[in-house]
Amino acid sequence: MTVAWALPRDARSPQALLDVASARAIDKAAIAAGTPEIELMERAGAATFAAICARWKPVSTVVLTGPGNNGGDGFVIARLLHEAGWQVRVAGVCPVERLSGSARVAADRWSGSVSPLEPDALSGAELVVDAIFGTGLARALEGELRATVEALNACAVPVVAVDIASGIESDSGAILGAAVKAHLTVTFFRRKPGHLLLPGRLFSGELVVSTLAVADNVYAAIPVSLFANAPELWIDAFPWTTPESHKYTRGHAVVLGGTAMTGAARLAAHSAQRIGAGLVTIAADPSVLLLYAAWRADLLVSKITTPDDFRELLTDRRLNAVLLGPGAGADTRLEAAIAAALDADVGLALDADCFRILADRTNGLLGRLNERVIMTPHEGEFARVFGSPHPRLKAAIDAARSTDATIVLKGSDTVIAGPDGTAVINSGAPPELATAGSGDVLAGLVVGLLANALPPMLAGMIACWVHGSAASLFGPGLLAGDIPDLVPRVLAGLKASRR
Repeated sequence: MTVAWALPRDARSPQALLDVASARAIDKAAIAAGTPEIELMERAGAATFAAICARWKPVSTVVLTGPGNNGGDGFVIARLLHEAGWQVRVAGVCPVERLSGSARVAADRWSGSVSPLEPDALSGAELVVDAIFGTGLARALEGELRATVEALNACAVPVVAVDIASGIESDSGAILGAAVKAHLTVTFFRRKPGHLLLPGRLFSGELVVSTLAVADNVYAAIPVSLFANAPELWIDAFPWTTPESHKYTRGHAVVLGGTAMTGAARLAAHSAQRIGAGLVTIAADPSVLLLYAAWRADLLVSKITTPDDFRELLTDRRLNAVLLGPGAGADTRLEAAIAAALDADVGLALDADCFRILADRTNGLLGRLNERVIMTPHEGEFARVFGSPHPRLKAAIDAARSTDATIVLKGSDTVIAGPDGTAVINSGAPPELATAGSGDVLAGLVVGLLANALPPMLAGMIACWVHGSAASLFGPGLLAGDIPDLVPRVLAGLKASRR
């Protein structure tokens, strides 16, 4: 029986991410609930002003303003800094008289002049506030505007971005021509996907979130399907052991072992053990069976001579989760194993060589994937089966929807996408994970969680977070084999945090 669990369905969760449409919906809902737009603008400016004052002493500051409400926030910030005794100048994309709505009201409250936004406007600045464009930017920066952004990035002056650094596409993290490289970003309501996805994450700097004192019922009215991975979303659903637990209640995972690259299956199997599978079996050809059997006394092995042997193995209903791909070899044996696992009532993790098999549309396996399946491709493997992995968020969601399976598109900004359109961004993977075998470890963590009857989306989220956290504990010099033995420390920390 699969563990009952679901992601939140509205924006009340601090881990919710707002795409452009959702951010606009919260704005409208807050206004409809009785907070005037100019008041939201004042609160946004005040939150940014407070974040600036907490980090810098009064210095010569230039506020860059755009033609919309992000620019209006900039005028509020400029006024508040000036009132606090800071030396402030404003440079705008357009004259004040061309502004409208709340942005014009905020600009009229600014008592100083507004110079044209151009590279020369940066002269003498010791701090710059980027309030040019917010989350709605959909076109590339060009001309004098792009030249100013590039000059700003070249002058090594600290920059505070309002909501999101100008030039970042909020929904994808893509750079539209050029983007401001911020040291601090103060965003509103909730984080945006572009704050976590690469390359936008590298341009965001320190991230501060202000809820703008908006009532909780406003957030409750906004449906969301995007989240940032964090234990708060799943810690209570983790398969913690209880006095009633025994090895059979914790599930039995099967890893198909290869004959040439036996290390991959061993890494995966050990990881499945460490994350909590009660039993783990490596199913392998007789030629390497003794190698697997002699490796660890706490692992089981099963002889697989023909494809029918693997199918027969899975008739044992106690074997409830299967991992295929790591070091398996892209041959007819793996193709038959995928078919057998799809026919069995098991949680199924597909990795590595499986994507060579799935890319062959003639075998019909891609069309047989279902909600019990989770795939863990890196970008090259994803491209082989589904086409371009960019933009990452959309690509992962589309692939999950088209296959009815869960996709874990691996990288420093891993996207875990479910077939219902929900997606979670995991930004906690340290660069030390760029080492051979780390993907096999992740796949093993996934199948160990599937063995504990976790749904694929939940298994992917937990596995990615634990994987990155274990690697961070080790730091430089990490090898894939170091990760599984650090998993217990990560789990101990998680368990302690629940008290």
